[in-house]
Amino acid sequence: MEPAHLPDLVGTVDLPFAVVSPDRHPSLVYLASLGAGSRRSMRQGLDLVAELASGGRFDADEFPWPALRYQHTAAIRAKLAESYAPSTANRILAALRGVLKECWRLGYTSAEDFHRAADLENVPGQRLPAGRMLTIGELGELFRSCALEGTPGARLDAALLALLVGCGLRRSEAVALDLAHYDVEEQTLRVRRGKGQRERLVPIVNGQQAALESWLEVRGSEGGSLLCPVSKSGRIDLRRMTSQAVYMRLAKRAEKAGTPTFSPHDLRRTFISSLLDRGADISAVQHLAGHANVATTTRYDRRGEQAKRKAAELLQVPFIAFPQSANE
Repeated sequence: MEPAHLPDLVGTVDLPFAVVSPDRHPSLVYLASLGAGSRRSMRQGLDLVAELASGGRFDADEFPWPALRYQHTAAIRAKLAESYAPSTANRILAALRGVLKECWRLGYTSAEDFHRAADLENVPGQRLPAGRMLTIGELGELFRSCALEGTPGARLDAALLALLVGCGLRRSEAVALDLAHYDVEEQTLRVRRGKGQRERLVPIVNGQQAALESWLEVRGSEGGSLLCPVSKSGRIDLRRMTSQAVYMRLAKRAEKAGTPTFSPHDLRRTFISSLLDRGADISAVQHLAGHANVATTTRYDRRGEQAKRKAAELLQVPFIAFPQSANE
């Protein structure tokens, strides 16, 4: 198949979008409407579209978005379908549609031009889901490693593990927690910075609460961030951790425990899959995870691979080993 041809666009327009004020700039207005967690990835997608459509001359801030017509967006879709996984291509197309809608709302394009340019079908296809589900054995080794070490840093790691795998928090949500968000009597955490700025109460019980209380014994009761950096010497700095620090700490903990590597989001996948595997109502799991749509919760389910393996093991192929050759 011939690669998608992108019609020449930039040479035919003269719109100074690099100097348009932010409140009138379609891509900036669109990005401002998103949650902090989505803004970065959608910005990257828009930069890619601008690069494709301008031959690498413009980024999202400079690109003349109102000049896009159906022939341009159709070619962009074809190029994305050739070059990227369906989920990635469709995420970028969603960002493109969002900017086109802002062009119409801001009065740069007519409703007819907007609807034609945005009338793009999603790229079909499906890839294997990202990430994995941790086993009970792996989780046991991780917590055992923390217990054997017993340092303030190990207690922090155990609390992180418990919040991500036992409460289903995103790492950005975990580091945004303050001590005041933990209600000891009600046994709840108030998660205030979920996607889309949705606030929710998450029960913290059983081992999850025990791990958090163990961390608070060394952290102390002073207000501020619930999770704080711990130096190699064990000194606790009462300031907010970064999401990247969570990633690094858990990577080192996996190395110490001798478990396969995993991402912080794999712990969230494990939380959702484990609850569904134990018969929890999917609607309840959706609200615990802070998903706006139950379909998103379903995409986190990693039980399918285990079910396929169990089914495959039911079939026994009657293979008979070959006899050893006389020359061997």
